[in-house]
Amino acid sequence: MLSIEQLSKTIPDFAKDVRLNLTSLVADETLSPQRQYGLLLASAIATRNAAVIAAIESAAVAVMTPVAIAAAKSAASVMAMNNVYYRFVHLASNPEYKTMPPRLRMNVIGSPGVDRSDFELWSLAVSAINGCGACIDAHEKTLRAAGVSSEVIQTAVRTAAIVQSVATAIEATGPSQATA
Repeated sequence: MLSIEQLSKTIPDFAKDVRLNLTSLVADETLSPQRQYGLLLASAIATRNAAVIAAIESAAVAVMTPVAIAAAKSAASVMAMNNVYYRFVHLASNPEYKTMPPRLRMNVIGSPGVDRSDFELWSLAVSAINGCGACIDAHEKTLRAAGVSSEVIQTAVRTAAIVQSVATAIEATGPSQATA
């Protein structure tokens, strides 16, 4: 299992900016460790890249409680479902879908086991990776109502962008080089 530092070293030279962004992101201390590593972990899971997930989860275990790790995983999981559903409802030209109950269980959103704004940030990051405008708007609105600053919200989305770019750069190297 790779550490984040080792993962960074697997990023090829054509993606040097990605490597530098990851290094800067991990060194940034403006967010609490739980908030920062929850963002990293939820975003990593959303990339579906096993090496990225493993490296980030390994680092997250050192600074997050098991409950917080489960909450970050829950954010990625429930948003994988919600992002598909609500993106469809948002994009479908038939307005009838907006009036229909989703009939999806998502109790974890109401009781995630961690600070609600942390869970909302993690959900926002995953929604950004998955491209669900309706979910992005909903989470951003909830965060702003909770007093979370634009800078913190932007950091969450920047984290998602960097983690997604790490996964893309590693996948672009091919399977034999990604594990070297």
